[in-house]
Amino acid sequence: MYRYDELDQAFVDQRVAEFRDQTRRFLAGELSEDEFRPLRLRNGLYIQRHAPMLRLAIPYGLLSSTQLRMLAHVARRYDRGYGHFTTRQNLQLNWPKLAEVPDILAELATVQMHSIQTSGNCIRNVTADHLAGVAPDELDDPRPYCELIRQWATLHPEFTYLPRKFKIAVTGSPQDRAASEVHDIGLHLKRGREGDIGFTVLVGGGLGRTPVIGQVIREFLPLPELFAYLEAILRVYNRHGRRDNIHKARIKILVKSLGIERMREQVETEWQASRAGAPRLDAAQVQRVHDFFRPHPYATLPDLDVETGREPAFQAWFRYNTRAHRVSGYRSVFLSLKAHGSVPGDVTSQQMEAIADLADAESFGEIRATHNQNLLFADVRQERLYPLWQKLQLLQLATPNIGTLTDMIACPGLDFCGLANAGTLDVARQIQQRFDSLDYLYDLGDIELKMSGCMNGCGHHHVGHIGILGVDKHGEQWYQITLGGSANGFTALGEVIGPSVPQAEVAATVERIVEVYRARREGDERFIETLQRVGMQAFRQGAYASHPQAA
Repeated sequence: MYRYDELDQAFVDQRVAEFRDQTRRFLAGELSEDEFRPLRLRNGLYIQRHAPMLRLAIPYGLLSSTQLRMLAHVARRYDRGYGHFTTRQNLQLNWPKLAEVPDILAELATVQMHSIQTSGNCIRNVTADHLAGVAPDELDDPRPYCELIRQWATLHPEFTYLPRKFKIAVTGSPQDRAASEVHDIGLHLKRGREGDIGFTVLVGGGLGRTPVIGQVIREFLPLPELFAYLEAILRVYNRHGRRDNIHKARIKILVKSLGIERMREQVETEWQASRAGAPRLDAAQVQRVHDFFRPHPYATLPDLDVETGREPAFQAWFRYNTRAHRVSGYRSVFLSLKAHGSVPGDVTSQQMEAIADLADAESFGEIRATHNQNLLFADVRQERLYPLWQKLQLLQLATPNIGTLTDMIACPGLDFCGLANAGTLDVARQIQQRFDSLDYLYDLGDIELKMSGCMNGCGHHHVGHIGILGVDKHGEQWYQITLGGSANGFTALGEVIGPSVPQAEVAATVERIVEVYRARREGDERFIETLQRVGMQAFRQGAYASHPQAA
């Protein structure tokens, strides 16, 4: 993984000192709330419903065991002993004290971590496929390119105050596990005619109030032109993006208003006009960063049959929570942060410390945060899977539900977020209780359920096979259901199926929907495939059967 040099460390240390002085001046009354707000946002600090919330950057989701131990320490000393992993592969602390935030950032800086550009109208944390570097279907490892973009984007003087926040995702596999098509810019690694690495560039994706799937703006961008082309896109956006209406400020609105052809013309014109003076990626730069992501010293091992003769519980875990590795004798292992009864994405300090120890012993000292709010050991020897499973069970991190209905994405909702209209955590528990039978979950197969507490869509409900959106109706919490979304394998936006339902009826409504699937599926069809074949009407009728409270 990437390691700071002296310049990196000096920059982060200087930023900590700067924010410490800004915080001191605010608490002393020398800065107003309006003056302090942009300063704290540039350092990942929000004011939520009950307390400040600090969002910590985990670039492309990659953590060392040392960094995870520091997160455990910070959560215990400065918060309430846990952290929350997000869909952008970051970690949030929900209860820090404002006066202590500079101390948190100072401690994080000792292990090469920070919270810079995790909020504000700037280029946010660049995300990637959590199986980067180990996926058998991968064209190239996207993490070096994420790191190059991170270094280029950090405090870029031209793009510090964009019309709105800006998100970039990079994927190196045909299967888009980074949800890149619903990002402001999605970069898909691709080989040119001469075998050279470049990118297919998508622009204008995003969720929230106006969900949009990104469109291809360039079929092939040569690697050396990456920064120049990104700058061209961002300049067009900075010049023409709306700043008069926060709900219409994202680049997706600009692309929609211009149309992709006109947007492409403007970006290409800007690129050609400015590329002579724009930064170019030379081979030495790329190789320098690539060297930080060299493959680990894998042992020469055969593939093993680790399931035969083992108990069914282990076999289920192996099937659902592990994935194939590009190197024989290894598997990638998901650590489920979705144990039934728990908050999706939450992990305690004790769990973090134990995970760090296991990472040192079993996965080259690295941990990955996934797009779906779980953690991952990317490089586990197959011969070590059974003892690892036993240890993860004791930590409540081995629930064999990855890819099932209870492996849901959920934002913190009304329990924490000041923007939310409705709670998500109680609904998550409701669903976990109703779908507590693993055999039933396995019969249902692959179903992606995603839930948001407001239209901002932090829980990505628009791209869930089943999406749940909390809404406020005269002070009561109701929930709108969408079906047919997808961000894995292909990208599609869900369709609202009808009236919203009260909180107490959400899990029952989901159950009626999946029962329609069970009754109508053919062979090994997945939920999304049956829905596409049968059509929405059958599911709509099933959802509202015996449901007079819908409104």
